[in-house]
Amino acid sequence: MKNKFNLLFSFLFIGFCFTVFFKGLNNPNTYTPKFDNKKKIPIFNVKEFGSNNYINSDKVFRGSNYYILNIWASWCAPCREEHPWLMELSKNQSIKLIGLNYRDDLNNAKKFVNKFGNPYSQNLIDDDGTLAIEFGAYGVPETFVINKDKMIIKKFVGPIDQKKLKEIKLIIR
Repeated sequence: MKNKFNLLFSFLFIGFCFTVFFKGLNNPNTYTPKFDNKKKIPIFNVKEFGSNNYINSDKVFRGSNYYILNIWASWCAPCREEHPWLMELSKNQSIKLIGLNYRDDLNNAKKFVNKFGNPYSQNLIDDDGTLAIEFGAYGVPETFVINKDKMIIKKFVGPIDQKKLKEIKLIIR
């Protein structure tokens, strides 16, 4: 009788542990902080990717109804994953696609763009990552949709995929 009780208790305990672990695997534990939509973009002065000349935010965000700011890095595996979708997005003439190269080695970043293509109409350098933080980013890749009033109207955390691309296209119609 005692052996049967121990066996039953063992099976129940193992079943309980299995259930707890299985539930834990199905629940994502990624924390995404709340983002305040309709946030004004920061005013900045930053180096351009190709020339190393400084440019300010007024010149970057001029002449378009919508801007897409994509924060990327050559060392970022999800950035490689999203790159074909950015190339697709760059074909849309109604937006200006701006890249912000985040804490990257410039030579590696140039190799990345040469190998995979340059979707950006303008590419900026964020050597120390402070500009990305001012925008409200906390990792790469992150993408911001900005309107002509220089207000961030949507933020995408993680790589752009087909679903996010469709959502961006709906916003910029």
